[in-house]
Amino acid sequence: MLRALVLIAVVCVFCRWAFGKWPWDFLRPASTRSQALFRARKLLGIEAGAGRDEIIAAHRRLTTLVHPDRGGTTIAMQEANAARDLLLAELPGVIVPPDDSDPPAPSQD
Repeated sequence: MLRALVLIAVVCVFCRWAFGKWPWDFLRPASTRSQALFRARKLLGIEAGAGRDEIIAAHRRLTTLVHPDRGGTTIAMQEANAARDLLLAELPGVIVPPDDSDPPAPSQD
């Protein structure tokens, strides 16, 4: 019994050293943000390292299939737009413009 506990402890420490995570960390689900990014990439059919041009081209290809004017649905078009926006916002060096729904701050002039 003691050998089994020592063996489990050694395996746990090795896992932490080799992978940078404890074994029980692999059992936790991925974060919501990473799941959303994965789904967006899958929907557009692009890889994780895709650039701005690739994202836009994939979005255009998808919208030609799911646009409501071509027999698609509004929901599918909204999902395609949301996937594009999410992936573009994740690109390094991209500044997300402020939300237009907030009124501008009053001037102190």
